[in-house]
Amino acid sequence: MTRITQVRELGPALALCIVGALLLVAAQTGQATPWAEVAAPSAGPPEVIGGVSNGCIGGADALPETGPGYVSIRRYRNRYYGHPELLRFVEDMGRAQQSRGQRFIMVGDLSQPRGGRMSSSHRSHQNGLDVDIWFTLADSPAAARRLMDNRSDPQSMVQPGGRSVSAAWGPAQHSLIETAARHPRVDRIFVNAAIKQALCRNSGSADRDWLRKIRPWWSHDAHFHVRLRCPAGNPDCESQAALTGDDGCGADLAWWLSDEALKPSKGGASAAKPEPRMPQACSALLRDF
Repeated sequence: MTRITQVRELGPALALCIVGALLLVAAQTGQATPWAEVAAPSAGPPEVIGGVSNGCIGGADALPETGPGYVSIRRYRNRYYGHPELLRFVEDMGRAQQSRGQRFIMVGDLSQPRGGRMSSSHRSHQNGLDVDIWFTLADSPAAARRLMDNRSDPQSMVQPGGRSVSAAWGPAQHSLIETAARHPRVDRIFVNAAIKQALCRNSGSADRDWLRKIRPWWSHDAHFHVRLRCPAGNPDCESQAALTGDDGCGADLAWWLSDEALKPSKGGASAAKPEPRMPQACSALLRDF
């Protein structure tokens, strides 16, 4: 009997307390979370609840394994669920890629069937609005599976040292991320600072507004992380703070390429932040079988 089965056989109040405790313990120990044990989405209309790092999704849709211009990889993780707008975004990306050539974009993790905390890899991706897209393009769906499903990663787009892109970076990668950033539903995109720098240098002087959506973050040298805005009609979705109006190619980017950012000190670690309380609607969604 799984922990989820045990919890749902208890009374609602006690079950709510235990689910919260399980999530807290899982967050602290790195063990599998209750959300990872849920095999299927909940019934009902799509509903985004909470934030990307403390939330869930009801009525999620499953991304098809393949579609025009894209292939969903690492399906064994069961992390290919999201809000319908996220799936439409992936389909739009695939069609744009199809118009550029014969290769396929490789789509990584979205969310778990009901979102929530994952047992590995991500703190975000919890409310059905995040997706990872790899910079390496695949010649076919079969080639994508051979590359990714053996748990290996494509090559990095960044040179050792983290201050410039590698020879693997080129026009295809630039076009891929620019297409994503120009999509009207995209809120922000996380990518390695060296890649942001390459985009800033090679984007010309006109129509640079899309660059402000590109946010530097550690790692993210082989893939980029796309986050959509809260969909209309989802009052329980928690938005992130609005982005500034500049293109982000100035002082902020310079810091991300500094020694302080690239070689952070190992000493003086701050105390761990307390685990946020899970939205009550997510607790109910986890118990709904």
